[in-house]
Amino acid sequence: HELELTAFWLFWLGCCMAQDPVTGPEEVSGQEQGSLTVQCRYDSGWKDYKKYWCRGAYWKSCEILVETDASEQLVKENRVSIRDDQTDFIFTVTMEDLRMSDADIYWCGITKAGTDPMFKVNVNIDPVYSICPAKKESEVGDPCLLVCLS
Repeated sequence: HELELTAFWLFWLGCCMAQDPVTGPEEVSGQEQGSLTVQCRYDSGWKDYKKYWCRGAYWKSCEILVETDASEQLVKENRVSIRDDQTDFIFTVTMEDLRMSDADIYWCGITKAGTDPMFKVNVNIDPVYSICPAKKESEVGDPCLLVCLS
């Protein structure tokens, strides 16, 4: 019985305590109308694989927003870009012109046969509040106060 228990722990340590193939920040925040950057690190063995950034609570059905072509070329799709640094084994995702609706769960991912290695990132967007005169119509030049809360 002790041998079975030892075998179980060896399996668990090998399978479940191994370093994740891809890691990143668990949470990032950006200011509405601003930009944010996420750096996803990966093991050197994944250098020549495509990397991607996808959105959605469930990793199996998340929507890929941008993907590398397995090179170091910058790829941009709409307001999101990705670049793979294959020397330092980091791919960098930048989201621009942030909107409140961008707040969601995202994933750093690596394309491979079978289940992709992925890392979950919670993206928060901090609102920008504007306080403008209570007029029905504003004109160019009217004073308007922009308040950024941090």
